Amino acid sequence: MGRPYLGTSMKLHELKNVKGAIHRKKRVGCGEGGGHGKTSGRGGKGQSARSGSSIRPGFEGGQMPLYRKLPHRGFNQFNFRTEIAILNVGDLAGLDASVTEVSAATLAVAGLIRSGEKTVKILGDGELTRAIKVTAAKFSESAKAKIEKAGGQAIVG
Repeated sequence: MGRPYLGTSMKLHELKNVKGAIHRKKRVGCGEGGGHGKTSGRGGKGQSARSGSSIRPGFEGGQMPLYRKLPHRGFNQFNFRTEIAILNVGDLAGLDASVTEVSAATLAVAGLIRSGEKTVKILGDGELTRAIKVTAAKFSESAKAKIEKAGGQAIVG
């Protein structure tokens, strides 16, 4: 078929399918000669051979399904989980040069974390070239080392 000429803009009526993209509709139940006669590709008898059949995942024909046989223990209340905003040292380097003290509030104003997030963890990906005093809930060891190497402070708070 070849590539379309890219010198002009393409028009909708000029679009063509790639060779082999269009298939004939599978016609079932039209006699044995067609290859999909008799059972029409549904196999022998049974629930899946009937019209309108759809069996939900995990259904085992009325037998007690495996997911109900297995024990379920524990319960996690998602409304008590703590959301931690994760930030890298490289992200701190991109802050405005006038910023010397960084906290969750200043990060939210800068658009690096969402405004409601208070718990921040600083990870060590990237480099920091200036001294910044960073206050966060958690620091990775490499992040703490990079901040202090640049002459800044990593304060857990």
